[in-house]
Amino acid sequence: MVELSGILGVSVVALGMVLTPGPNMIYLVSRSITQGKRAGIISLGGVALGFMVYLLAANLGLSVVFLAVPELYVAVKLAGAAYLAYLAWNALKPGGISVFDPQDVPHDSPRKLFTMGLMTNLLNPKIAIMYLSLIPQFIDLDKGHVLLQGLILGSFQIVVSIAVNLTIVLAAGTIAVFLSRRPSWLKVQRYMMGTVLGALAVSLAIDTSGPATTS
Repeated sequence: MVELSGILGVSVVALGMVLTPGPNMIYLVSRSITQGKRAGIISLGGVALGFMVYLLAANLGLSVVFLAVPELYVAVKLAGAAYLAYLAWNALKPGGISVFDPQDVPHDSPRKLFTMGLMTNLLNPKIAIMYLSLIPQFIDLDKGHVLLQGLILGSFQIVVSIAVNLTIVLAAGTIAVFLSRRPSWLKVQRYMMGTVLGALAVSLAIDTSGPATTS
């Protein structure tokens, strides 16, 4: 039903997206460093659920909702931009701390970890837009079952994203130790990450494209 070329295309794009620093990576790394791998994995479960929510919503007509209530799209987009700006400020402000710098912070419950992972993902409307603009390009209308094709292709995007993020979660501790022995590298990493997040926040906030452009 789904062409191999479509699966490969979605997988390659998904790999490029997940390797680009963003809110999910920042949250998962910081949580894994401060509370351990188990906390990172639980948080990743929330992120995975967020992907599934957007996948189902996009395939079941999220574009229709955004078109009917454009204010909702703008609100979610601005909330995501504000969150990215907050993460960028935490990295760039004087005395800021890198996500790879271990901190003594209160340990959150598994329920809170999962919820925060979910909300981190849901606050990025670009994920919904990605599903709405990317997946249709690999759907073969002649084969029918468009909804099923969309769900299958989106599932491969989720698998790739979760696999890469899980690797990052498991390796976060080792990376932190490596960087802790090289303070200058840790500082460079912090400024680079903050700059990327700030640029993403500005780009998302000033983006004038609406949901209509993705339908």
